[in-house]
Amino acid sequence: MSWLSRLLRLDGAKDIEPWRGGAVSTEHGDNFVTNQVTVADYRDYRAAQGGAAVGLSATWACVQLIAGTIASLPLMVYRTGDDGIRRVAKDHPLYFVLHDSPNFDQTAVDFWEIMAASIELHGNAYALMERRASDRAITSLYPIRPDLVKVRRLSNGDLEYEWTDNGRRVVKTGTDVLHIRGSFGDALGGTSTLSACRNVFDDAMAAENAAGSMFQNGVNPSGVLSTKPEVQLTPEQRHELEQHLQKKYMGSIRQGRPMLLDNGLTWTQLSINPQDAQMLESRKFSGEQICRIFGVPPAMVGFGDKSSNWGTGKEVDVLGFQKFALRKRLKRIEQSVLKQLVPLSERRAQGLTIEFNLDGLLRGDTTSRYDAYEKAIRMGIKTRNECRALENDPPIEGGDVITVQMQDIPLANAINGDRDGQEDSASS
Repeated sequence: MSWLSRLLRLDGAKDIEPWRGGAVSTEHGDNFVTNQVTVADYRDYRAAQGGAAVGLSATWACVQLIAGTIASLPLMVYRTGDDGIRRVAKDHPLYFVLHDSPNFDQTAVDFWEIMAASIELHGNAYALMERRASDRAITSLYPIRPDLVKVRRLSNGDLEYEWTDNGRRVVKTGTDVLHIRGSFGDALGGTSTLSACRNVFDDAMAAENAAGSMFQNGVNPSGVLSTKPEVQLTPEQRHELEQHLQKKYMGSIRQGRPMLLDNGLTWTQLSINPQDAQMLESRKFSGEQICRIFGVPPAMVGFGDKSSNWGTGKEVDVLGFQKFALRKRLKRIEQSVLKQLVPLSERRAQGLTIEFNLDGLLRGDTTSRYDAYEKAIRMGIKTRNECRALENDPPIEGGDVITVQMQDIPLANAINGDRDGQEDSASS
């Protein structure tokens, strides 16, 4: 049967939709009148159907943490000179695109947050390249919605990307599309987390919907309306009482409204354990399951025991997150960007590399930053002015000299001083 026939109900079918673990019909008016489902709730449910899993608090928090942290790290372009020293290549065309502004509308943080979130949720991130006509240098990167992109391999071995932009069909080859693949995929794309772990997200959404239904009905959703033993209600009277209760007293917005009873009717409230009503344990377990999927310590997004949220436990979680969750994601982005945006000949000729600067992770911890600076200066790894530059402070006189150990003397003086001392003792 065609969609037009179904739309006009020529096949006699009812438009049944899932709702909170059950089903409702858009043609059955009692669903709306009796507050089983409101028109607003139904429309909200339909609007959010595609991204319902993303709306879960654990999913949103994990993706925000991962994507936001990655986006906050500056992506740098380095060039290794003939002297073997690697320096930041600010003069390279890609530096401005990757580090500052990938396109006219977005900052680097906006762009990389979208790209990182796309990888986490859909297993793929795509961006359209715009090149300068004169030398084919990349001047802009525009993100593409991953759920709209179809990838196929052509007979000549090239990859072709197709998507729809404002109703217009767009087809590009792999030379014009930056494609960052997620885990467990192939050349055509990575594995979508939302699809591969759909059962976990469905269970979490079912628990949220069930708890929401109980809250909407006032947590204690039902009671017993009874008569005297000798009174027998007719079916019509039963139906009238049910309709009266549903219309006047059902729903949390009507909670506390006084009830008027006559003819010997009595109301007995049925209480439900609040913990059972909220299903705290099942919802907590679902949240921890989602954290496990994304590799995020539960305490970092508000789950887990309270004792693990502070002190040493928190520090261990942060270090584990940086080492085991962030590192592999950063390497994936770095290698994809370098391979697809920088030709092999240019990489070899100029010694170009693209890496995230992890020093940004320490910017929020003053003590850790200063401890690292002190060790770097004491060991002769960095100068004082280099450390001051990381803090956006002006250089100081004599701050470009490398010092070593606790004496804070120039390294060259320490070496020459030992030699002079040896020569003086030998001559005497």
